[in-house]
Amino acid sequence: MRRAEPWLVVASAASSLAILFLFLPLAALFTMFDPRIFAKVFLYNPVFYRVARAAMLTTFEASGLAVALNACLGIPLAYILARKRFRGRGVIESLVDVPLLLPHTVAGIAVLCAFGHAGLLAPITKPLGIYIEDTFLGIVLAMAFVSAPIMIDTAKVGFASVDPELEMVARSLGASPSRVFASITLPLAIRSIAAGAILSWARALSEVGAILIVAYYPRTLNVLTIEWFSMYGLPYCIALAVPLALVSIALFTLLRLVIQRAHD
Repeated sequence: MRRAEPWLVVASAASSLAILFLFLPLAALFTMFDPRIFAKVFLYNPVFYRVARAAMLTTFEASGLAVALNACLGIPLAYILARKRFRGRGVIESLVDVPLLLPHTVAGIAVLCAFGHAGLLAPITKPLGIYIEDTFLGIVLAMAFVSAPIMIDTAKVGFASVDPELEMVARSLGASPSRVFASITLPLAIRSIAAGAILSWARALSEVGAILIVAYYPRTLNVLTIEWFSMYGLPYCIALAVPLALVSIALFTLLRLVIQRAHD
């Protein structure tokens, strides 16, 4: 019998530990899940379910709007970064990725410095009655800021993978730039854009630090989980955490399906 290579044994052992390390917290979360407390929190106790349902609705509405904002602003930018060569392009690409590197609380402070009542845009936002502190808008902006780089970078990869010759052939046949983009470039890059939207949504759903700084109210599920941990303890936090964990698993399952279809 052939003896296993020592490095392979070490790699296998390290891989097993890595899998265990990643799997064990999730397994523990679902193992310690109490359906009775979940029902109490979301179904039959109004003291809890009014707050929990409102937090869940706020979380999903705000994250959905954040992804929509990222798509509207990020997809055109991703196309330009993928297709155009201009002075300062590298600087813009670096700036796009900065929110990924910032600590979450710093990201929240940055959003306040830009859009808050004492921020740079206050002379514009105040007369219009636009405030982000402890508002739904503040949650959307915080989520959008931290998740935008994922949307832009993933869409940029998709646009870069489209053969420019296909666009040039369409242009030579008389198609306008907008029609080429809508009928050729966008459909060919749509799977990357969809993957970027899923990842961006997952990132927005997971945000808590920036939201705590910008808009503690109305509470998202993440903020409520921190609050209930201090007030009611771990079992009630688990009741809030499990739905978010299930949504995250569903999102990444959907992402895998999108990636598989892209390679089929």
